[in-house]
Amino acid sequence: MSDYKSVVVSKGRGGWGGPLTVLPTDERPLVASITGGGIHPVAQRIADLTGGEAFDGFKSSAPFDKIAVAVIDCGGTARVGVYPMKKVLTVDVHATSPAGPLAQFITEELFVSGVKPEDVKEA
Repeated sequence: MSDYKSVVVSKGRGGWGGPLTVLPTDERPLVASITGGGIHPVAQRIADLTGGEAFDGFKSSAPFDKIAVAVIDCGGTARVGVYPMKKVLTVDVHATSPAGPLAQFITEELFVSGVKPEDVKEA
């Protein structure tokens, strides 16, 4: 029995997708912060509320199958589609909608954008 708790991440102002229910597991304990400049406040809040382990995705890496959720700050096309393509829940702190070459992978079940720390609530 794990001690992880779930959170609901809703789209912020101007955002798209979701809401996502994030529940880390022993197999997928990681909250990846791929935002540059350390752990983003949204990633830290998800980790704090769920018991997941936040890590800086720019300083280290992890296999996709270990990541419970990826927090990104991509307004463009690259990271915005990579994680959904790998079936990793993706939280974008920018208010973006599906675009770019990977747009078909960016679905409401896998992606939410425009997220601020207050958009992360206990489930």
